[in-house]
Amino acid sequence: MRRLAACLAGLLLAGPAAAQDYGGFARRSAPGDFDFYVLALSWSPTYCAGPGERRDDTQCAPGRGLGFVVHGLWPQYARGYPENCSAVTRSPTRQAMEVAGQVYPSEGLARYEWRKHGTCSGLDPAAYFAAAREARLSVTIPDGFKGRSPPQTLAPIEIARQFVAANRGLRPDMMAVTCTRGRLQEVRICFGKDLRGFTPCPDVARGNCRAPDVTLDAAR
Repeated sequence: MRRLAACLAGLLLAGPAAAQDYGGFARRSAPGDFDFYVLALSWSPTYCAGPGERRDDTQCAPGRGLGFVVHGLWPQYARGYPENCSAVTRSPTRQAMEVAGQVYPSEGLARYEWRKHGTCSGLDPAAYFAAAREARLSVTIPDGFKGRSPPQTLAPIEIARQFVAANRGLRPDMMAVTCTRGRLQEVRICFGKDLRGFTPCPDVARGNCRAPDVTLDAAR
């Protein structure tokens, strides 16, 4: 347990503070050319507390009670990441959007994520959204972060510890906890390219939040 705590502390203190940094820099890439995936789980109350012009009204509608939601499934390199891999993208079909609706909190976000990240996966839209669903179902959300939990303030290291404890095979060097303006932003978990298990991702893990503690606002 002491070794786990030391590992968590080292990772959470090592990275840059920039919340948007999820591992290096953007690179041009051919679809399907990447090393692993990052599943980004966004804490919806933080997103919905942001500036109104940036919010998605569907995701932030009163009464939805959303906690962690899928922000995206991102192809990633050991250093850097591809994005917008095709100038001519296939529009998701109605069937593909039905799959997306099982994972993403809004259709607008799903379509955006397909254009920016899905086009780099080498998959068609339906398969990409199915991959996002598979990754999400592979992650257990700790009990303390489910449903309409009350507001709480936790150290990022404690959030990481709870995810590690709830998910067999997950280690601190396979994930990152990010923050923005003193609030929890996301938990980002790295998967192998085949989505059969978690994988180390030091460059992503270096993006951990460096704040001593963060606020988790209650779901609306």
